[in-house]
Amino acid sequence: MSGRFALALDTPTRGGLLAYGALGLPLAFAALPIYVHVPKLYADGLGLPLAAVGVVLLAVRVVDALTDPLLGWASDRWASRPQWVLAALPALALGLIALLAPPAGAGLVWLALALVAVTLAWSAASIAYHAWGAELQAGTHERTRVTAVREGFALAGVMLAAALPSMLAADEVAGLARLAWLFPLLLALFAGWTLLRAPRTPRQPVRQALFAGLVAALAHRPFRRLLTVFAANGIAAAIPSVCVLFFVADVLQAPSYAGLFLMLYFAAGAASLPAWVALAARVGKRRAWGVAMALAMAVFVWAWTLAGGQTVAFALICLLSGAALGADLALPPAMLADQLARYGGGGASPAGAWFGWWNLVTKANLALAAGLALPLLGWLGYQPGAREAAALDALAAVYALLPVLLKGGALALLLAWRGDLESEGEMQ
Repeated sequence: MSGRFALALDTPTRGGLLAYGALGLPLAFAALPIYVHVPKLYADGLGLPLAAVGVVLLAVRVVDALTDPLLGWASDRWASRPQWVLAALPALALGLIALLAPPAGAGLVWLALALVAVTLAWSAASIAYHAWGAELQAGTHERTRVTAVREGFALAGVMLAAALPSMLAADEVAGLARLAWLFPLLLALFAGWTLLRAPRTPRQPVRQALFAGLVAALAHRPFRRLLTVFAANGIAAAIPSVCVLFFVADVLQAPSYAGLFLMLYFAAGAASLPAWVALAARVGKRRAWGVAMALAMAVFVWAWTLAGGQTVAFALICLLSGAALGADLALPPAMLADQLARYGGGGASPAGAWFGWWNLVTKANLALAAGLALPLLGWLGYQPGAREAAALDALAAVYALLPVLLKGGALALLLAWRGDLESEGEMQ
């Protein structure tokens, strides 16, 4: 294989962009309950041992993350991107029903099998879907628009999945079951829009052996460096998500506001996407992402200074940090698409393998954030419900200052690796 491929040169219409982005809504809608609701559903709702549920979740997530590069390689080698998406969606719909609406008496084996079905189907669809978007457009600005539209739909899916369980039923277990049965209808509507109306790019399969295909991606220095910055920034962004409910409950002493704060955060992320697209068109994606990192660092230093009752200030922090989230969602995948365009021009696209590694790092970020932040809080003397000043200071430092340090490292790498991380058009 020559290692080179062609991307579409025709600019997608507005309708085509919206059609492509539509699938982002149900994919994000399905992902939220897996990470947020499943542990409580099976431990509280079904009475399974919490430790055993945790072991099953960890084991399945490790397997899920490790299979992502394999799914990416397979997506490059066989079938088209839309065919991969179409093949994965029925398993995703049925698996989510099994996971969120389990029968009475369902145990750990049911949890494991349902979770494997959902995560593998979600990963197969997501990798092919992201690779499809990376292959749509040759213009660097248009790639930013593609990712921004996709992530805008995804944020809408997150907010919808967060709000619906309590709207569908007073009981959380019943609400999740109804959410699961609603999902196939939502999936059919938005996936149908994407599969029938989104633009497509003809591509040739990549005929590389498994090991060679996966190693080739990491051997490409610009991709390896972008992946490193993405990982450092991703861990920094994930730590507050692990700690935010503790921070709201114990530092701000306002647990009833937690849902409102999260909605403000995600809404600000969605609303900020057009601004980041415009800024990236003006100064380049690398510089725009750097601005977002600096904004997030300043905002979290402010968060470190807060005390009990400062809910208005924290609402502003949620709006500003949510705005920075918009850049984190839209710009790095667009930079990856730029790298894929620079990498070649001869028909066979390795985008699946590259996004397979990208998905692995995304999932590893969440695991590493929890594995770093939660033990560190315990070591520093914090326990949920603490009111001692030292414990609250430790929580504030881990929630706010640790991400600043990590994001500062990511920003330093982003600045140092300019030549590898800017597109050809932005370097001029």
